[in-house]
Amino acid sequence: MRQISALLVGVVFVGLLAANTSPGSDDAKPFDAKPWIADLDQVREVFLTKYANLEWAVFQREADLPQLFADTEARIKRATNDWEARSAFERLARKLGDGHVVFDWPRSGGPAMAAANTPQEQCTALGYDARIRAVPLAANAVGYQALSTPQSAEFPAGVISLSSRRIGVLQIGVFTPQGFPALCQSALRELAIAADKPCDDACSDRIEAWASDQLTYDLAAQLRALKDTGAAVLVVDVAGNGGGSEWAEAVARMVTAIRLRSEDLEFVRGEHWTKSFADDEASLRRFADQADGPDRALLLKLADEVEGRRKVALTPCDSAPLWQGVHPACSWLGQGFYGSGLLASSDPSQLRGKPWASLLFTPMEFPYEEGVWRGPLIVLVDRNTGSAASEFAAVLQDNHAAIIMGEPAGAGCGHTNGGTPTTLANSKAKLEVPDCARLRADGSNEVMGILPDVSVAFSGVDGAHLRGVRFMTKLPEAVERVAGMRK
Repeated sequence: MRQISALLVGVVFVGLLAANTSPGSDDAKPFDAKPWIADLDQVREVFLTKYANLEWAVFQREADLPQLFADTEARIKRATNDWEARSAFERLARKLGDGHVVFDWPRSGGPAMAAANTPQEQCTALGYDARIRAVPLAANAVGYQALSTPQSAEFPAGVISLSSRRIGVLQIGVFTPQGFPALCQSALRELAIAADKPCDDACSDRIEAWASDQLTYDLAAQLRALKDTGAAVLVVDVAGNGGGSEWAEAVARMVTAIRLRSEDLEFVRGEHWTKSFADDEASLRRFADQADGPDRALLLKLADEVEGRRKVALTPCDSAPLWQGVHPACSWLGQGFYGSGLLASSDPSQLRGKPWASLLFTPMEFPYEEGVWRGPLIVLVDRNTGSAASEFAAVLQDNHAAIIMGEPAGAGCGHTNGGTPTTLANSKAKLEVPDCARLRADGSNEVMGILPDVSVAFSGVDGAHLRGVRFMTKLPEAVERVAGMRK
């Protein structure tokens, strides 16, 4: 089961509006609010049928959804043009505060994408963009000495001396190969893919797989380089990391010697997950026909469990009571498997070489090695750490494998297998809502946020230097805390 955690989008809506609309763009004809209100009704229906975090929004976020939608409708009725109507929808998303609830407005009037003639142009067309990577935070600390290796362009790293200890620092700017266009260009060359030819989904998947594998090898090399410096403690800086893919689950297992157990996963009942489970069940039974002994027994057992989940996905739960602030008699979400697939934990050596390994355990999509780093571990987060990056931090924290330092972070589970996008009939905006929820060890929804073990008082207006100062001020406390964990 391939679980894909979308990048945390955050509040990027104003930029899109400014780029594609203007308050005066609708002067040619009178503004009609009715089609926009019809779009709002469609949004309400999406929330009632597809929104995984509906219970969180009502009972933990304590959002008054009927009032929020009533306010949005009133703003649409007061609007005088399309730009103001769109702003009402964006306000709804901001007020909700779920980074995976996103309105993607259609772009118009922009330049057409030029034909790709070079590797750089091809990779840009495929969505590879270094700008989605966060800039390092911990590297701004006084005394930070950069490590120069062939992998440093992908994973900036360095060492900080703290009393008698050497602290290794490694930054992961994003958990997806799309943040590394140079790897895409290398993949085109290594796979002999012509840059001036169309690249379909299969072609794109080959490039992504090659780039993901290379990222995994390069990360392992950088971790070993830090060990070679004599670093006694490792800080993994994921501040500003907006997420990515299930690669985060593999990376988490590379930075600790502890055999990790992933978070429980819940799903939205309905067609999307029904199909996902049906596809997985068919694959498991097909693989079972070709296996024997314990492998066959395991595959058939999991196929039966997946079939049970599929039946749950087919059974709707009326969410109307949630709209009134009351728990429904049924469970709004179905109980799925895990953030790592059908297995919560596994020894990769027992799965490697099996054709069905990644179906059972998604980290097996990547050539990772457990425990490349085996020493004390600190994970640095901030308010802009989200999605797969918060999954990374949550798994390590819940398994007592790391100390988390920084400020509350996280956006929870995002979209699986392409998600469940809805195109609004009038505006043609694409509405994305999360179709899954990851549950922490204490049973809470990860969307509630990752609470740091050592808080750092970052401010939204801090410059890079001041953020480094604030990090360095709290680093001794985090080091002492992580040293105490291992006694």
